[in-house]
Amino acid sequence: MTQSSGPLVGIRVLDLSRVLAGPWATQTLADLGAEVIKIERPGTGDDTRQWGPPFTQKADGSRGDAAYFLCANRGKKSVELDIATPEGATAIRDLVASCDVLVENFKTGGLKKYGLDFASLSAINPRLVYCSITGFGQDGPDAHRAGYDYMIQAMGGLMSVTGQPDGAPGAEPMKVGVAVVDLFTGLYASNAILAALMHARATGEGQQIDIALFDVQAAMLANQASNYFVSGTAPSRMGNAHPNLAPYQPFPCTDGMVVIAVGNDGQFRALAQALGAPGLGTDPRFVTNALRIEHRAAMTAEISALTAGHDMAGLMALLEAANVPCGPVNTIDQVFDEPQARHRGLEIEQARSDLTHPVRTVASPIRMSRTPVEYHRAPPALGADTDEVLGPLRAD
Repeated sequence: MTQSSGPLVGIRVLDLSRVLAGPWATQTLADLGAEVIKIERPGTGDDTRQWGPPFTQKADGSRGDAAYFLCANRGKKSVELDIATPEGATAIRDLVASCDVLVENFKTGGLKKYGLDFASLSAINPRLVYCSITGFGQDGPDAHRAGYDYMIQAMGGLMSVTGQPDGAPGAEPMKVGVAVVDLFTGLYASNAILAALMHARATGEGQQIDIALFDVQAAMLANQASNYFVSGTAPSRMGNAHPNLAPYQPFPCTDGMVVIAVGNDGQFRALAQALGAPGLGTDPRFVTNALRIEHRAAMTAEISALTAGHDMAGLMALLEAANVPCGPVNTIDQVFDEPQARHRGLEIEQARSDLTHPVRTVASPIRMSRTPVEYHRAPPALGADTDEVLGPLRAD
């Protein structure tokens, strides 16, 4: 396997994290060229290797890894090591001497008993960037608690603004269909790591990064938090409607639904013209965004009646010709069949010798003109790189 020549080539990352938030961060670093050494429990590995079905199939006919594991572990080396043993902890300390970054998502203070906390390891390598990912952070009344994406979506307010409004069929707080808190946490962590690496390069000083899922979820509230701060009223669930824009939601067609995303009054007039109802664009109830929000129900009913007679392709052709933003509500298989997805190469295939089929993952969205992302390793088999990584240490 060839080593990446990406922008982070030469950066060595020791990954003690598992499940999603930490692995998502380290996969980003691996995609950018860093050498990522994933430490896994002997025999079982990362929890997500068992989070299936579906599972891959090994060449010998046995069950392979769960699909979940594959989404966040591309580009890494897998090392089986029990850090709870004196030998395992010593191996981690030996590896830290040659690493630039360590990422862990143990409970707050959980690594101190093994001598693998920031204070202990920074004494070995003062340049070390040590990223701790937890549910609630390194301090505060909840610091001791475990944190999981679903519970943080609930506790952090996301579920309170997701789902059908009270009184509508199926009304209840809803989680998002992917673990967005974990994913955002991974992205915030990788950003912080890159900033800390720049600081370490300039000063020779490492530091600990404290990333909490709860903090990330609060930050993710974005305009909804601002709506609360300005109005004093907590936003509520609105189904597929937007709290600040209208129309900005899916509308029915004969063969599915199309999202229409109107961002200004000119686009609304263009929408009305494209739908053959120019009077809609000058209706006193709808001429400004604020008025459209005030009269949202009436506006939605009128637009729905106009779109319902179109098929999706025909409606989108009309709207695109009028420069009205729109898009189909796709299933996941349809996403990767989109001509744009094929053109951009959003599906990556990588061979792994122990599996019957290549591993398919979603390409990194990062596109760089000078140092492009390279995919030099498939998500690894458990312990595939143990001898390569630990052999030199054992020889010493």
